Amino acid sequence: MAVIDFFDRGWRGNPDGIAYVQDDRTYTFQEAGELSCRVANALLADGLPSGTKGAVWAGNDVTAWVCTLGLWRANMTWLPVNARNSPEENLRILDAFDCEVVFFQAAFAPLLGDLRERLPKVLRWVCLDGEVPGAVTLDAWLDGQSTADPALVVDLDDVVSISPTGGTTGPPKGVMNTHRSMQTFIAHFLMAFPYGPEERPVNLAAAPMTHTAGALSLPTTARGGTVVVVTSPQPDVLLDQLVKQQVTELFLPPTVIYRLLEAPGIELVDVSSLKYFLYGAAPMSVEKLKKAVEVFGPVMAGGYGQTEAPASIAFLPPAEHFRGDVLATDERLSSVGRPSPLVRVEILDDDHRVLGPGETGEICVRGDLVMKGYYNAPEQTAETIVDGWLHTGDVGHLDTEGYLHITDRKKDMIITGGFNVYPSEVEQVIWSHPKVQDCAVIGTPDEQWGEAVKAVVELNPGETLDGNELIALCKARLGSVKAPKSIDFVDALPRSAVGKVLKKDLRATYWARAERAI
Repeated sequence: MAVIDFFDRGWRGNPDGIAYVQDDRTYTFQEAGELSCRVANALLADGLPSGTKGAVWAGNDVTAWVCTLGLWRANMTWLPVNARNSPEENLRILDAFDCEVVFFQAAFAPLLGDLRERLPKVLRWVCLDGEVPGAVTLDAWLDGQSTADPALVVDLDDVVSISPTGGTTGPPKGVMNTHRSMQTFIAHFLMAFPYGPEERPVNLAAAPMTHTAGALSLPTTARGGTVVVVTSPQPDVLLDQLVKQQVTELFLPPTVIYRLLEAPGIELVDVSSLKYFLYGAAPMSVEKLKKAVEVFGPVMAGGYGQTEAPASIAFLPPAEHFRGDVLATDERLSSVGRPSPLVRVEILDDDHRVLGPGETGEICVRGDLVMKGYYNAPEQTAETIVDGWLHTGDVGHLDTEGYLHITDRKKDMIITGGFNVYPSEVEQVIWSHPKVQDCAVIGTPDEQWGEAVKAVVELNPGETLDGNELIALCKARLGSVKAPKSIDFVDALPRSAVGKVLKKDLRATYWARAERAI
């Protein structure tokens, strides 16, 4: 199936149903579908061929998302740009990935005004919600365009998106996903999170739709369900919409879940409509996961994926958080679940040999979920996909029950005094302290040990804590080698636009200090 087919499946089955909600405005499948057809036909009327690269520079917004559907309907390539990124970062992305069309909201016009001259490859600027010099308004551009589906024939290996990698380990690369990899991702979600024949899901799109939340809307609309689009991930907004719209599923990264759990009166909120509360994109504290189960019920669902293998390498469904009627062990809860049905997942050593249960190595994936490659980067593609295996850069193991455990990013491992220390193991202990909101464990330069284990900690609002208490806790649980040698407290950890802690920025700060001290 082409990626647009999954929206059209819901459109055909529920044309008068509500496809999207934003604030007090609703959009039926018929309205959204016809608008996406007009966008596709306008792109084709501009003489743009299949594979044309188009970006949507906007916050979470239904019209912006429907323009993405229009790009796909014209068999063109979507360039997701996060509106929370700096203008310079998005400029680099659009230029490096050869963007030719930009849809944007008027609120971003002042930023784009300075960039337009530096993006000569862009042929068409379309403002979604106002008049801006040098751009055509969406209404004017769509005037007279047909609501008929252009019904283009696609190749499953045509590229539907070029997504920048998270940038947590270096400059973003352009991940090329195809109709083939996206249909596999959607199939995984349809299998992992079932609904009854009469049930219509209601998905709360709270995280950026330029990232996981946008992709996660596709299984919902494929089922003829409703996507509730919110522009702010603030706890009060999320909880209000969850209750008001009777949300059945949502995805949030752990950092936002932690804030949600601290919201006053959270235990009193009626969350009975929830069926699946998906967490992922970063490691989750086991202690906070247990609290989430207490607050939200048996609905928590873990997921693991990468941009290079979109969002569905493995799942830990709600039922597998339990053994019978009791919560599963910490070992199970710290896993990311079992590999999905349509991929093969193995642990490989440095010689590309498959390791057995319990043996630690690099997590590698193969199957139709895997990306086509990195855009204009054949050498990086060849380094990442070897003999058909996607090398994720994540270190971990499969246990005897088949659950996948991520020890850490390969590049995040700390070598101190000849011993390997995986930061995630230390972070789980620190997260267990009730005063800790979030933390990051990194290696810092040390004359004696090569690297020393350091924890950078963000406390819950209004809390204070002696770092020695956390060090003692880690020593008691992990021993002195893995325990941090020092603790730094910060008001806020550096995060990417999608909420991932930027360990490379933390490391750079400490290593730069060491260089200056020499």
